[in-house]
Amino acid sequence: MDIKDRLHNILKERKKIAVAYSGGTDSDFLLNFAVDVLGKENVYAIIANGIMLADKDLKDAVRLAEKSGAKYTVVDVDALKVEEFRNNTEERCYFCKKNIMGAVIAKAKEEGFEFVADGKNKDDGLKFRPGAKAAEELGIISPLYEAGFTKNDIRQKAKEMGIETWDKKSNSCLATRFAYNTLLTEEKLKMVERAEKYIADKGYRGARVRVHGDLARIEVEPCDIEKFVLEKETIKNIKNTGFKYVTLDLEGFRSGSMD
Repeated sequence: MDIKDRLHNILKERKKIAVAYSGGTDSDFLLNFAVDVLGKENVYAIIANGIMLADKDLKDAVRLAEKSGAKYTVVDVDALKVEEFRNNTEERCYFCKKNIMGAVIAKAKEEGFEFVADGKNKDDGLKFRPGAKAAEELGIISPLYEAGFTKNDIRQKAKEMGIETWDKKSNSCLATRFAYNTLLTEEKLKMVERAEKYIADKGYRGARVRVHGDLARIEVEPCDIEKFVLEKETIKNIKNTGFKYVTLDLEGFRSGSMD
């Protein structure tokens, strides 16, 4: 059976689902596929907003949820109240996800949705994903994983369906820009957000600002390294967001490089 057919059957069995929605490729594909299969009245996108999420990503998630036609809402969560998040421990993602998904589940139940689904795929099962463990413990379902979708499968099927996020760069919680056991504050997280927004506005896709004290280690795609080095004004403006020093990582962008 084709993976799309398996996903179709998995969703049909549930009849209606809420999607823990980020606006990334995986959750956007799941949301749109679910709307096609179940109808927009039976699909509910729940966006978790907090200090861990850049404002531009929140706005994009809201825009994309509206575009899908599904009902959607934004729930506010306080990540900094979670001690493990605040202290950026290696268990940060596990406890933060419990906090976030707890709020998502509560909202889903309030609206009459028994099942809450995330965008986990088969590739995620091969990586260090403590947040996925927390989601599983809370009873979150993972239809894409269950159907056997890899990241490449999702991108391919999303492209076939005309979903604009099919080639969207992956993003992650702002806390991933800091070394473990670094105290996180709203000010520090906002500083990273401002610097990354500036870099993104300059046309660099998927760049990261990794923080080492008052030094910003910038990761851009390898093909953009030479261009970045030559743009002195860019470096100056990154400093203006609050950093004393700026350095460029010559290995380029690497997901999870602070793990």
